[in-house]
Amino acid sequence: MKKFIVAILSASALLFVGCAGTNAAPEVKSGLEGKKVSTYLLGAHVDVKTAISKLKEAGFEVVASYQPIKAGTTIVFTNAELKAEAAKSGRAHVAVLRLFVDDQEKTISFTNPIYFGKAFMQHEYNHAVFNAQLEKINTAFPGLKASDDVWDFDGLASYHFMVGMPYYTDQDILAEGNTADLVAKAKAYKNGKELVFAIKLSDTSTLLGYELGKRTKKFVEKVGRANAAILPYCVSVENGKATAFSAKYYIAISYPLLTMTEFMGIATVPGAVAKDLEKAFK
Repeated sequence: MKKFIVAILSASALLFVGCAGTNAAPEVKSGLEGKKVSTYLLGAHVDVKTAISKLKEAGFEVVASYQPIKAGTTIVFTNAELKAEAAKSGRAHVAVLRLFVDDQEKTISFTNPIYFGKAFMQHEYNHAVFNAQLEKINTAFPGLKASDDVWDFDGLASYHFMVGMPYYTDQDILAEGNTADLVAKAKAYKNGKELVFAIKLSDTSTLLGYELGKRTKKFVEKVGRANAAILPYCVSVENGKATAFSAKYYIAISYPLLTMTEFMGIATVPGAVAKDLEKAFK
């Protein structure tokens, strides 16, 4: 019964997202206040080549195709509107959206631009921008459904797993120095083999997608392949600092149905993520 209720709420959230207006500006109400928003948008399987073609036809730029798990591919994509939002101070992570093509389960799963847009832009969230991305995705991939993973729209900007756990702003500082030098180090590490993508957002800001160690990234198998679009992990290099989301924040917001018991089962992962990413800047 509980799962049925959550599914109904998820479907309702998707409907409200799809019908919301596109003329909003920051701080203007979106129509989603007091409602739940799905974390992902789910659909019938298409192969990676077809998915990439559909994304490009919808006006998106595909920046990477990455395998986070066996028989699964994350397609990372962006466009000018997303990059413009991401160029704002402290907002680099909002530059990309992700599509996970699961060849094993024969499904696809998009990161919901409304959900992650609100979480990552916080008080600067512009509903017009992120709802427009949702509409493009829905047009290119008709019939998408809301995931069981949901969260209150009002709570996304201040999301944390529980008392004492990190918020969006509590990011790991991986290294400090000249911005250009930090980007160059990350690109050169292991001759670039660990770098999945790099998007220059401004003269002082670049978003990097990075490969985690084989042992570290296995957490996806433990907490659920359905949300494997969480990888590749991103690093923001901005104004002389290389930072990444605390894994205690990023895993939790990407798996909002994760229980405390499940989280404890991957207790060593957050520290391992930070260590993996720091290596690129040594």
